[in-house]
Amino acid sequence: MAPRILIVEDEEKLAKFVELELSYEGYEVTVANDGLAGLMAARDQDPDLIILDWLMPGLSGVEVCRRLRATGSQVPVILLTAKDDIGDRVEGLDAGADDYVVKPFSIEELLARVRAHLRRIQPQDADMLQFSDLILNRKTREVSRGQRSIELTAKEFDLLEFLMVHPKQVLTRDRILEEVWGYDFMGDSNIIEVYIRYLRLKLEAEDEKRLIQTVRGVGYVLRD
Repeated sequence: MAPRILIVEDEEKLAKFVELELSYEGYEVTVANDGLAGLMAARDQDPDLIILDWLMPGLSGVEVCRRLRATGSQVPVILLTAKDDIGDRVEGLDAGADDYVVKPFSIEELLARVRAHLRRIQPQDADMLQFSDLILNRKTREVSRGQRSIELTAKEFDLLEFLMVHPKQVLTRDRILEEVWGYDFMGDSNIIEVYIRYLRLKLEAEDEKRLIQTVRGVGYVLRD
């Protein structure tokens, strides 16, 4: 299941822009346009992460955050605000926010922060990953599709594991290269395409449906 993200932002154009970017990355996104609606959505929908504007009609983002923490909610909260003074940052963090992004911001930075916070709340003991009829065992490093066992090389396994940890999320080539091959990789820039082709040949050896889809000009996504 894709991570659920709640955006609480009264600037409709900005909210729509962030919603589209997050949806494109494969997240399930809900938008609330004021503090009270955001607080109710957070309580009713139990999101995995909240992107929360500071200055809004009715309840401010800081007050929404305080009320959520008062109920015992530990959902990660990223505050969006034009306030950049140290005192403002301290106030937001003291209210229970986990992170702070100053407007105007880079969408790439916001997406990176979202990924970082979601990684922290992912269960670390999920040894079995499954998507459609594809199953990957992290402990034994075995892979199967339906009743068919699939032999993978170490790097093929690592690449498939990364795709399965982020199902339905569009993963850029740069991100795949960083996460699977490492930041210091200096090899052939076409290495990802080569390994995707290897994986497809093995996963579709008996004419099974394609699961690793190409997003032209961007990267790849695991979806059925």
